[in-house]
Amino acid sequence: MRHLLLAALLLSAAPLAAQTPDYVAAVKADYDKSLAAMWDDFHRNPELSFKEVRTAAKMAAALKGVPGVEVTEKVGGTGVVGVLRNGAGPVVLVRADMDGLPVEEKSGLANASKARQVGVDGVEAPVMHACGHDTHITALVGTARRLAAMKDRWKGTVVFVVQPAEERVGGARAMLKDGLYTRFPKPQYALAFHSNSEGVAGTVSASEGIQYSSSDSVDITVLGVGAHGASPHTGKDPVYMASQLVVALQGLISREREPLAPGVITVGSFHAGAKHNIISDEARLQVTVRANDEETRAKLLAGIKRVARGVGELNGMPADRMPVVTVIEGTPTTINDAALARRLNAVLAATLGPERVRPFEQKGMGAEDFAAFVAPDTGVKGYYFDVGGTRQAAFDAAKAGGPPVPSHHSPLFKVEPEPVIVTGTVAMTAAVLDLLKPGG
Repeated sequence: MRHLLLAALLLSAAPLAAQTPDYVAAVKADYDKSLAAMWDDFHRNPELSFKEVRTAAKMAAALKGVPGVEVTEKVGGTGVVGVLRNGAGPVVLVRADMDGLPVEEKSGLANASKARQVGVDGVEAPVMHACGHDTHITALVGTARRLAAMKDRWKGTVVFVVQPAEERVGGARAMLKDGLYTRFPKPQYALAFHSNSEGVAGTVSASEGIQYSSSDSVDITVLGVGAHGASPHTGKDPVYMASQLVVALQGLISREREPLAPGVITVGSFHAGAKHNIISDEARLQVTVRANDEETRAKLLAGIKRVARGVGELNGMPADRMPVVTVIEGTPTTINDAALARRLNAVLAATLGPERVRPFEQKGMGAEDFAAFVAPDTGVKGYYFDVGGTRQAAFDAAKAGGPPVPSHHSPLFKVEPEPVIVTGTVAMTAAVLDLLKPGG
């Protein structure tokens, strides 16, 4: 009898196994029937930030095909908003970003993009979904279909947001400026996910705090005085000055930033001159700046302006010819609401299985303008999670000396669409059902 009682106590203390929801089969069937082809089309036809006209039209049509969803187009430019109402209750926003990147795809996929497009900067470039946004929008459609089919299980309102220009960290603000929180039901909760090539396919992870770093895009124009390349003393060489600046900027990271405060300054573009023997009159740098807190972010941005001016003074430039520093776009850190993250992480563990909910690790300093939807002054609680997109076999091969797993924004980037889309749809559906459960 004592042994039986002990066994009963041990069983009651053991964590309950995940109960596979009945809608998982429906999500998989939807993927096979429709969502796989939808993803294929989006992957073949990516579009640049604020130029997502075709993608937006496709998403609007897909959401209009979901019973009960009221669709509004051209919100914040190319943004799409779908509202699904189901009686009194909280409002949950579900967001997916849709823009591609100016990258030539070399993934080797059969449906690799061959698209080219002129961006908002007037430059024509190849375009690729090098960050997985095609999986995000496809999963949003899958989520809308599941929730519309299960209105007996929840009460409230779901706002589906198809956001432009995440890659320029401007689309979220554009939609808010165009009345996202005034023209449509304002959410108490905002949810989103991102495919993650560094995560094992089918797993999810979310922080109970910082999920993504801040990001600022900085343009620097280094002004010089043009001259003959054989007579450098007659001019002021902006290539030389800009090169000094590239090196000096790293001093902000290595010698002025607190060692335990993460920060990055990367010069991603350096353009100057047109011919071997001509000293041009300007050089242009494009810089990305990352931080994990606002104090470090402000110090780095102020430091860039100070160092740029110092390089100008060092080279004897007059006050009206100093380097010009412009912050053209930026977003703060993306912070998950701690209590909400604990709640929904538990929901995902119960839905997917605890072995598929991995501890969150910030391995780089990626950024997200989802932060605008959940900024402190909005009062909206945010939850952002990652969905792994690479098979374990690829990690094993890389560890054994095979090809490395490509990073996001690489021309080699790819994720497995089925586990990302199916897992993302199931996880998002489970999260919304929990937040909108009757009486919850």
